[in-house]
Amino acid sequence: MTNVELVTVADVQLMQGLAQRVTAVRLDLVNSDASFGELAWNWGKGHAGAGETWRRRLWFAGADLVAWGWVYLPHQMRRSDGSVRDVTGAYLAYQVHPDHAELVDDVIDWYAATAGDIERTVSPGAADEFALKRWAAHGYQTDPAGSWTQLNERDLTDVEQPVLPAGFRFRTADEAGPAAAVQAHLDAWAPSTYTAEGYQGVRQSATYRGDLHILVEAPDGTMASSTIMWLDEANKTAEFEPVGTHPGYRRLGLGRAMLLHGMRQARAAGATHVTVACLGGPGHPAARGLYYSVGFRELSRDVPLIRTSGLANA
Repeated sequence: MTNVELVTVADVQLMQGLAQRVTAVRLDLVNSDASFGELAWNWGKGHAGAGETWRRRLWFAGADLVAWGWVYLPHQMRRSDGSVRDVTGAYLAYQVHPDHAELVDDVIDWYAATAGDIERTVSPGAADEFALKRWAAHGYQTDPAGSWTQLNERDLTDVEQPVLPAGFRFRTADEAGPAAAVQAHLDAWAPSTYTAEGYQGVRQSATYRGDLHILVEAPDGTMASSTIMWLDEANKTAEFEPVGTHPGYRRLGLGRAMLLHGMRQARAAGATHVTVACLGGPGHPAARGLYYSVGFRELSRDVPLIRTSGLANA
């Protein structure tokens, strides 16, 4: 059974359910943009500005979702500094349960039919050898200009006590309020496409918890760092997404302390394991170094692929 529509928050819940089932058997086969937390974050922050350009298809086996595709079609990105960037190609986020690996060909065909003859990109996991072969058979090649993401993990059996500089304190989004939570993200990621409407979308997710949305407040009241943790109760794992610090408060140890505090909060909520993603490669050492400093190590990575326009669809 399949169907095609715009991506809704209800779809995200179904997709998160598939992420949980894949996590239970092969965490390294969860695509980087198809994880439990990434799905809720991406839909929430982007639905108000770009949702009309999203297309999705769901594949079911009986009542169970076993594969999905989510296409980002060409659109304009409006950022907080007033600038606009035109996205001229298409990108596909997708997930296929390993017990239904043959459906990757259906996903590829649907992507071609939906996006048409424009540049198309996708980032399957490096551990998914079957999928990589199928993408190659359909004309996709490694994208030399594409960035790749690595997933990092650690257990929560021994988490050190976080230490903040004098005058700083931990807050939750429930305590700080929506305006402060949005501003913390804008300050850390400027220029950003994030908006108050985007945060409303994030909070629409059934898996968002304001008590697991952690901020660090500076002595002057600025929310200097922030992160959201997404708790997958079925697998007793939590995911940090996003993680950011105001440029004026970096190199003070805030990010490290926030991650340690977040891990202790996640453990108190029932998690025994935690993940966080970052850009890989030698050009992106800062985030990776931060995560390694608090005990994370690489579990998996993705492979950016591209199919240029001007070729017959396949």
